[in-house]
Amino acid sequence: MYSPTTRLLTLLELLQSRSSVSGSELASRLEVDVRSVRRYVTMLRDLGIPVESEKGRYGSYGLRPGFRLPPLMFNNAEILAIILGLLAVRQIGLAAAPGVESAAAKIERVLPDDLRDHVRAMHGVLTLDIRAANAAVAPELIAAFSLSAYLRQRLWIEYRGARQSDITERVIDVYGLVYHAGFWYAVSYCHLRRGLRIFRLDRVYRHRSVDATFKPPAKFDALGYLLNSIANMPGVWEIRVLLKADFDFARARVPNDLGVLEEVEGGVLLRAYSDGLDWIARFLINLGCAFDVHHPPALRKELRKIARSVLRMAAEPL
Repeated sequence: MYSPTTRLLTLLELLQSRSSVSGSELASRLEVDVRSVRRYVTMLRDLGIPVESEKGRYGSYGLRPGFRLPPLMFNNAEILAIILGLLAVRQIGLAAAPGVESAAAKIERVLPDDLRDHVRAMHGVLTLDIRAANAAVAPELIAAFSLSAYLRQRLWIEYRGARQSDITERVIDVYGLVYHAGFWYAVSYCHLRRGLRIFRLDRVYRHRSVDATFKPPAKFDALGYLLNSIANMPGVWEIRVLLKADFDFARARVPNDLGVLEEVEGGVLLRAYSDGLDWIARFLINLGCAFDVHHPPALRKELRKIARSVLRMAAEPL
């Protein structure tokens, strides 16, 4: 059973979650009659909350547009969910650490003692095995691309390709954002190339909104398109190599643009894509640590070819 206070808070939560709610639906959710709903609405108005009503048989209630409500109230399960979200955001590097820590501290200050102990326990002992971002991306950039996709508003971007000198200006329609394998990607229609393209957000130098809108394809699957595009790149080899070294060693020697590092049992797993095996084989040799090639078998053949060439050179008289 609801208590009067709980009903009042529930009514406030329902009104702030939707622009308009019918009196009959509110009565059903609060487990009261429609007359009691009007009484609770009056109580909210007495507290200074501008609840507007539309009279009639199918009358409804809503908050005045633009009204900013008092601070939200969360139950225990919601608070724990928020803390888990903050921990995940910090792990993948989506937001600056000070922002995450200050948000968590503000929440912790208003918690009851028993729930505060739960939160401190999560901070102290919980480890999330989530791959951190390989390239830093400002949260403001992610927000701008997300808003562009949501509002269906075109963006102008200055974009750097795989080569540092390859910088182009483009107008794009952002269909979706994907965080995959340590990188942020925007799957977009590119008006310069006149087709779908994938842009890494860490390579976006500048951006601004364009006074034009677009209509995305129905039920477009940004993640599916990204994964399919990677898998079907012509002439591209998928590389999986176990580096027998610690993570700090690997991170210091493997460029962010080359591939993704994952700490596993026995070392660090390097996942990468390459349009040739010779250069990746020579890169592995120059790393200065032992390694095992998991995939592809052709990479082992390339390494043996280089090894035989070195042996021949070593056997020649000086």
